[in-house]
Amino acid sequence: MRSFWLYPVLLFWSFTLSAQTPEKKTEKPKDSLESSVLLKQIGNGFFPTKIWNFDLRYLVKFNQFEGFRTGLGGVTNDNFSEKFRIDSYGVYGFRDHRFKYKIGGGALLNKETKSWLNISYTDDLMETGSSNFLTDGRTFSFFEPRLLNISLFHKHITSAISLEHEINSKLITETEFAISNIEPTYDYDFVLNNTAFNSFETTIAKVSVQWSPFVEEKTVDNKTKTVVDAYPKFTLQYSKSFRDVFNADFNFSKLDFRTIHKIIHSKESYTIGTFSAGLANGNTPLTHLYHAYPNNINKETILNRFSVAGINSFETMFFNEFFSDRFATIVLKHYVKPFHISQAFNPQLVLITRYAVGNINNISRHQNITFGTLEDGYTESGFELNKLLLGFGLSFTYRYGAYHLPREEDNIALKFTFNITL
Repeated sequence: MRSFWLYPVLLFWSFTLSAQTPEKKTEKPKDSLESSVLLKQIGNGFFPTKIWNFDLRYLVKFNQFEGFRTGLGGVTNDNFSEKFRIDSYGVYGFRDHRFKYKIGGGALLNKETKSWLNISYTDDLMETGSSNFLTDGRTFSFFEPRLLNISLFHKHITSAISLEHEINSKLITETEFAISNIEPTYDYDFVLNNTAFNSFETTIAKVSVQWSPFVEEKTVDNKTKTVVDAYPKFTLQYSKSFRDVFNADFNFSKLDFRTIHKIIHSKESYTIGTFSAGLANGNTPLTHLYHAYPNNINKETILNRFSVAGINSFETMFFNEFFSDRFATIVLKHYVKPFHISQAFNPQLVLITRYAVGNINNISRHQNITFGTLEDGYTESGFELNKLLLGFGLSFTYRYGAYHLPREEDNIALKFTFNITL
């Protein structure tokens, strides 16, 4: 393994060992107004009804393959049952003219350890090269900028059973066993032992652990609340694909790691660092490899590429430009104290640097698709000026170093930002 893998690790840990002050959450007084409770739930991505909470993630989305994607979904609440839940959705893509859905549910095994046994059957799309942690659970954003420009998806029909378990308030785990039938929506063959696979089956077991050693919680009225949300936080996940188990085609394994650290400089100024790494070993198809979360559209000019910046995505890296079977990334973001120009106008400057390094073995196995590798290290830096108008701001990022492009304007990404909280 080349020495370049050492640089991002040393850089991040030198940052992590810096002194930091735990972030204390200020408890707000109880608000008896139902509208305030409703607004909070909508901010978390749910519209509650008597027994069913509608999940706002499924209402309207857009991407390059499905076009507009719309539907309904959600989960039952405690009024339905405190021991059982139904978690399902149905959506339709107007460009690919196809329904997608999930039918799922869970049973509470142990209230003290928040142990849930879940089962699901899903027929949907997944972004090729994405890698998610089981313990991240459900995330919601009013606007998902990367999703607008993603074009490389694969269909999957997945049957899964999983177990959520909280060892303590600082250590949570989730284990999953899933059987999937996978078909890329693009022209792709994975060549192995003189056989070209353009669709395949996988049987994968995953174990994910999330450790937040400095978080402090307390229970009020049988509800657990975080009172100190301190860093660093660590997540580790191991995945193993078994060939010939339920007709699976490949043997491979993956090890994924992420740590997030936050240093508070003052009440309104702080720095966040995210270090991520992944290693895939064995006969791993492109669908299960890694990208570095690119977010640049494959169009000719800066203005044609004008879109919305993501959170930890590489804004100057083009979609489908790089894939890796081993990679590491560092994202450093320094939030300067907001400029308090008026009561309603408080823009904030954010300074950003991102670095990615990676490589891939047996690249010739991946046929009918062209991509590069990251062995020389990819670097971009820039800034955001957020909250200029109605939550919108501007982002400027510049690509330099080993992967600097010959045409200067191709190294520049100029985009909107969008930040809003309820």
